[in-house]
Amino acid sequence: MIFRVAFAIASICLFATLARAQENYEIQVYGSETIPHGVTMIELHNNFTAKGSKKTDDGTLPTNHAWHETIEITHGFNGWFETGFYIFTSARNGSGLDFVGTHIRPRFRVPPKWHWPVGVSLSQEIGYVRRKFSEDTWSWEIRPIIDKEFKRWYLAFNPALERSLKGRGTKRGFEFAPNFKVAYSVTKKVDAGLEYYGALGPLSGFDPKREQQHQIFPAIDLNVSPKWEFNFGVGVGLTR
Repeated sequence: MIFRVAFAIASICLFATLARAQENYEIQVYGSETIPHGVTMIELHNNFTAKGSKKTDDGTLPTNHAWHETIEITHGFNGWFETGFYIFTSARNGSGLDFVGTHIRPRFRVPPKWHWPVGVSLSQEIGYVRRKFSEDTWSWEIRPIIDKEFKRWYLAFNPALERSLKGRGTKRGFEFAPNFKVAYSVTKKVDAGLEYYGALGPLSGFDPKREQQHQIFPAIDLNVSPKWEFNFGVGVGLTR
């Protein structure tokens, strides 16, 4: 069994459209590798919104000073297929701990024996969140994943497509939410990098630039052992 702990601080709460950095519950740029056959990985994603909404007019709860805790359990069924399951929770001062919803995520990869020049995989994620946390209660994501290692450098690109299946955003169709990561291996156990999360709007016509969402996370990955990995990042909003 593999354990991974991720912690992120969002200095400005962004992603007001459907594509909200994976709803701000699981902030991650995916690599192409899948979990090995027969192995189960448990991940704990923690993020805190240091500056978010204090009042809302859409029936959702404010996000200011909200802690989001996500448990992700992923199992590898063979050398090229895995399935992940998410449990989302949220906590705010005075509100206690709330159950938010669940998602399921099957993912396929191109087998290494094909010897492609880059790593490639494709995930789909579908799930439900309670209405008081999002105007869109059911959503679907299609996430192509492309990555490459160059000696000590690592690059990953996730040109994700997201859409609402039930809620206010259904008429917007698929929305483009690109994510990107560049990292450098400082030592065998420490990687330093930069992660980008965007929400540009519907494929039929991107939102105006002032309404698009862009966020940068300087991040540190600590590879403590083959079974333990820690990730830490602080998000900075480029739009408000």
